[in-house]
Amino acid sequence: MGPTNRFAAPAPDRDRVALSSRRRFLGLTGVAAATGLAGCVDLPNTLSARDADSGDVSLFHGGLRRLGYYPDETVPDSVSVNWTFPINYVEHTAAKSSPVPTPDGETIVFAGDSGRVQAYTPRGEQRWSTLTGATELGFHGSAAIVGDTAYIGGYDGDLYALDTESGDIVWRTRADDLDGALAIGSSPAYYDGTLYVVSEYGSPSTGTIWAIDPDTGDPTWKDDRMWGQPHPSPTIDLEAGRMVAGSNDGVVYCWEFPSLEFAWEFQAEADGEEREGGSFRAGAEVKGTVAAHDGYGYVGSWDNNFYCLDLEDGSQEWSFETGASIMSNPAVDVDEDIVYMGSDDNYVYALDAKSGEELWSADVNGRVIGALTVTAETVLAGSYDTHLYALDKETGERRWRVENRGRVTSAPVPVDGRIYYAERAAFSTDDSGDDVMDEPGHAYCLVGDE
Repeated sequence: MGPTNRFAAPAPDRDRVALSSRRRFLGLTGVAAATGLAGCVDLPNTLSARDADSGDVSLFHGGLRRLGYYPDETVPDSVSVNWTFPINYVEHTAAKSSPVPTPDGETIVFAGDSGRVQAYTPRGEQRWSTLTGATELGFHGSAAIVGDTAYIGGYDGDLYALDTESGDIVWRTRADDLDGALAIGSSPAYYDGTLYVVSEYGSPSTGTIWAIDPDTGDPTWKDDRMWGQPHPSPTIDLEAGRMVAGSNDGVVYCWEFPSLEFAWEFQAEADGEEREGGSFRAGAEVKGTVAAHDGYGYVGSWDNNFYCLDLEDGSQEWSFETGASIMSNPAVDVDEDIVYMGSDDNYVYALDAKSGEELWSADVNGRVIGALTVTAETVLAGSYDTHLYALDKETGERRWRVENRGRVTSAPVPVDGRIYYAERAAFSTDDSGDDVMDEPGHAYCLVGDE
């Protein structure tokens, strides 16, 4: 990966001079690069096989492997909205940020597209609300919560650490300190004292994966080989020893973990126009985050295919073609070896994880671009038809659906019998052809009917 060097100590006010070169590789050598700096909390070196949120850590989509699997959660037979509040106001095609519970489950952290991060109790009492500098397009990635600190990247290109008790900003690593990042749409991963997050850039359209010291916000390593303004979050499979992330160039990139040596890349079937002077072609954008299970990675592409990749060498094990592009994050039932994925063809699919054989498909009357969730008996999926769907995970039959104001594009997150999620704002077109917001998008808490 080229030469490496250490960063100088940061200035106390965190407003440091911009780094001199966008395409310069940085990093730490030897054991420091493998283990990272001392973090906020001490964690064990292994996670459970199911990889649900563990100990003092809560991550987007259930853990490092981004499985979206909550086997201990049971979805009620019927539900009602217990409480709701407005959170999203911007008409932007990226999926909305997903709620993340604190490790003790006593606080739910929501981030909106207006740049505000908010915390609520399970009963719907607001604990705090913090307006950040990400006021133009806000947040679309979700928080990583470690102990009493939430880490989240914004579309201002800055990375934030917030105290989950008070909402105070602990530190803010500015875009200039991340080589002039345009935005951070990915959700950070955390392991063994280090954060991992992907940032995106324009002119040229590129991306960088970073290792960040969670105590200070200082970058400690980077690899800037990615193209195409990547949105997906980094996925880490400790058993396979791999970290992977996709990008808008249609490539899934892979690094050995924890050494962070580059391992391989997989190119989906791009057939669109050349971009960035021929560096890549459009048409195979990878928007969703990879789910890692049993040595394989599962991810969809805008080439209409859903892929199973061998994490050892990046070879394609199988692919499944749908009727439209795929940008949703899949969910995996690791006990049954079934992967669930959504497509822009309005269907949710259940596939055999080993063979790619279709087990069932369910029409949800609209595009599925947010992350799916699978629980003990149910698959939860948000749809462009403004509903959240609960599908029987064995048959795909609808158990219920809840109508909302806007398109549901966050992950549904089940916590102790409650289900949290967020939607887009509802827009219409006026007589002059301009888009007009009818209602802001809301965050929701569902509970079972008595």
